[in-house]
Amino acid sequence: MYVSSFIPFLNRHNKRRKFYIDARCHPQTIAVVQTRANYTGVITELKLPHEMDFSGKDVSGVLFQYPDTEGKVEDFSELIERAHQNGTLACCATDLLALCILKPPGEFGVDVVLGSSQRFGVPLCYGGPHAAFFAVKENLVRMMPGRMVGVTRDANGKEVYRLALQTREQHIRRDKATSNICTAQALLANMAAMYGVYHGSDGLKDIARRVHNATLILAEGLRRAGHKLHHDLFFDTLTVTCGCSVKEVLDRAALRKINVRIYSDGKLGVSLDETVNEKDLDDILWIFGCESSAELVAEGMGEETKGILSTSFKRTSKFLTHQVFNSYHSETNIVRYMKRLENKDISLVHSMIPLGSCTMKLNSSAELAPISWKEFASIHPFVPLDQAQGYQQLFKDLEKDLCEITGYDKISFQPNSGAQGEYAGLAAIKAYLNAKGERHRSVCLIPRSAHGTNPASAQMAGMKIQPIEVDKNGSIDISHLKAMVDKHKENLAAIMITYPSTNGVFEEEIADVCDLIHKHGGQVYLDGANMNAQVGLCRPGDYGSDVSHLNLHKTFCIPHGGGGPGMGPIGVKKHLAPYLPTHPVIKIQTDKDACPLGTVSAAPWGSSAILPISWVYIKTMGAKGLKHASEIAILNANYMAKRLEKHYKILFRGVRGYVAHEFILDTRPFKKTANVEAVDLAKRLQDYGYLSVCKGELQEGRDRLFRRDCGDRIRGNGFKHKEGTFRLDIRKKSFTMRV
Repeated sequence: MYVSSFIPFLNRHNKRRKFYIDARCHPQTIAVVQTRANYTGVITELKLPHEMDFSGKDVSGVLFQYPDTEGKVEDFSELIERAHQNGTLACCATDLLALCILKPPGEFGVDVVLGSSQRFGVPLCYGGPHAAFFAVKENLVRMMPGRMVGVTRDANGKEVYRLALQTREQHIRRDKATSNICTAQALLANMAAMYGVYHGSDGLKDIARRVHNATLILAEGLRRAGHKLHHDLFFDTLTVTCGCSVKEVLDRAALRKINVRIYSDGKLGVSLDETVNEKDLDDILWIFGCESSAELVAEGMGEETKGILSTSFKRTSKFLTHQVFNSYHSETNIVRYMKRLENKDISLVHSMIPLGSCTMKLNSSAELAPISWKEFASIHPFVPLDQAQGYQQLFKDLEKDLCEITGYDKISFQPNSGAQGEYAGLAAIKAYLNAKGERHRSVCLIPRSAHGTNPASAQMAGMKIQPIEVDKNGSIDISHLKAMVDKHKENLAAIMITYPSTNGVFEEEIADVCDLIHKHGGQVYLDGANMNAQVGLCRPGDYGSDVSHLNLHKTFCIPHGGGGPGMGPIGVKKHLAPYLPTHPVIKIQTDKDACPLGTVSAAPWGSSAILPISWVYIKTMGAKGLKHASEIAILNANYMAKRLEKHYKILFRGVRGYVAHEFILDTRPFKKTANVEAVDLAKRLQDYGYLSVCKGELQEGRDRLFRRDCGDRIRGNGFKHKEGTFRLDIRKKSFTMRV
């Protein structure tokens, strides 16, 4: 969920360091907020609404759950009013399905609303992947993390959508960014969106009413059986004090293979969803000792029982009124609509994709098939561990393989993006240093060749960033590094190195850099985003790194999914293992001397359901295949660099003249000679469907290719065919490319 982002969002320009959390939020939500706050100097306090005091004007925000973790629906208007009177922002974690019939938080005056979109047609997936949602009032829009889509008009006057706000803000603002978000759950967001498109407003309300009505029937049956319900207003969750032996109820539940929530004070919790049918209700009633069936209970309830629909909490405002949500309510229509959208996308089927350093791998059917199996997809993340033995075995196998590949001693799968892995790794370093009594160590050295998320992640882990210059070859400037290490040696916490760097070179002195940092009491964080140039060739744990995240959605074959789902597990050396993330609901097995950094994801093992993809990839490739993939990536990059070096300047090379798995072409001279920039070249290559370029030759020409249209749309002419070549003329320069 976006609880990992809104703490820095609220406190970026806010000197108030106190943050209230309603004690009735979900325990995993509380844990993630407390962890994020801890490393940014924000003080969190667990309180009930009537205990919250805003009069000191020192509280930046308050978070509450609606409905809360026990299922209760209540009016937070008075709390929000008190918060606003004292300059405090109100944040609400909520449930999208409940809001289809429940009064939305925005109508209470809430400033920030967040939650998971899993309820909209996405399987439970043992915790993920799921897309979050994060909504704010108009006056806070420009502070939102991530990317925003806006509406504009193209060269022909047609209304179009485009990225409009804060595109990859962490790469631009670096340590001033309000988030380190790198991987968004784009594929899962589209799944939830299509669920909304297919059902529309009326269909979603029907589903929500069906879930709520089933809960009302269950509540009535439990009352008749002599049990006490703790709340009168609820949507889909009941909290029960048993009128009989709790053990008897749990034993019956085990016989029916049904899990109920067990609260610390002996209460039991039951939650329903749209998959619950009449037989399920009969089983639950039997578990609690009710002699009537769901049908008989319903017959005796009458029409007067309407639950929240008969109260002021009933939703009266309209939603999903756009035509797209009211047009495709049959299977054939929704499939045709999705196909039309697909045809508008550029993919590797149609063209090239200039994706920077991301090495695209084949996602075979054998790798992808397991994620659709119900044994992986339809399991709740908080089931007892003995009900998820298959997943546990998969985690152990994958951890063993990744440790062998990287040279680390322990893996945590909880971070569910590369950027979240960066954060978790740095937080582990901070927890380790704090435990050693070196809390004052807070300086993080970051070369300018590092990934853009690195400074943002370091800032969110409570570190102070010191940039390190690079030399003419694109490698770390060792003399500048030594000077900065000497200057900050008393407070040095870590260095973040991207290896090979984003400049496309292997750092020749990587081992010496690691030794230098260690000698001065710091730790080495090696950004694992470019592991696809190392697998089988070298291991970070061998040349001195203490911790890395691994982009499974890049190096280990999980599809990019238009930006996600991603997975960013972290590998650590033995001394950092006790500080890996834990979880408040499911106890992750740890050593007896464990001092966990906290919780970084609401799910114990992050986006568990996509881990089978990497498991299958590693098993099918084997050691030889994985090494060969790395060698081919490096070979391809050097082949391309060699073929293009006569026509472009290769910006950086290693000291031996080679590049890593990527390289940078300097197109800046074209700006002066032809008013053409890198984005123009990328778009033009896409226009003509280049999948690969095997030969490039720059020569004189007269035809003009590019003509600017509204500063965005590139059009051109002068395109010629001859003996298998495409000739692209750029004013007085032209490219002849043989493909």
